[in-house]
Amino acid sequence: MRYLCGMMKIIFATGNPGKLREASEVLGEAFEIVTPTALGITEDIPETGSTLQENSLQKARYLYERTGLPCFADDTGLEVDALGGAPGIHTARYAGPGHDNQANMDKLLAELLHAENRRARFHTVITLILPGGQPRFFEGFCEGAIALRKAGCGGFGYDPVFLPDAYPGRTLAEVSEEEKNAVSHRGNALRALAAWLKNSRL
Repeated sequence: MRYLCGMMKIIFATGNPGKLREASEVLGEAFEIVTPTALGITEDIPETGSTLQENSLQKARYLYERTGLPCFADDTGLEVDALGGAPGIHTARYAGPGHDNQANMDKLLAELLHAENRRARFHTVITLILPGGQPRFFEGFCEGAIALRKAGCGGFGYDPVFLPDAYPGRTLAEVSEEEKNAVSHRGNALRALAAWLKNSRL
């Protein structure tokens, strides 16, 4: 089956508008990215793995089994050296149940209050599943450090406290969307995914 004869419809396992916008910009016009909600899938997709790869695979398999359509899912963790790689797979719920970004950042800043080493990285794993195919994995990283305080109003998640090496002195919330996408962990993983899809002559 040749998916790229025209536009390829592919499901992205997210309800996050920021992630959806980033994926659409990176993958480009050859792909029509749809969300689970657009297909009537409104329940929470399970994430019970112990690694980013296990979680992304679990989400992608869930959607593929429900729809039979090409789909991909990501899982992202913020890995802080001084915290032994935490919050890691618990990044989204670091401060407790829900996805309270402000509470998550406040907890992180409090735990690093006296830390000399503030090195950290965002790590994304994307799992792609195509009909009849085996899962394929794509990784992306964004190296940097945790700021002393929040700054900026752009982006989402931990962006106001993450200082990427690529833009010294600015958090990811202080750079433009184009600048962020050029260096972001998810952007890097999405570019690897897009390159594979385009080179596979599907």
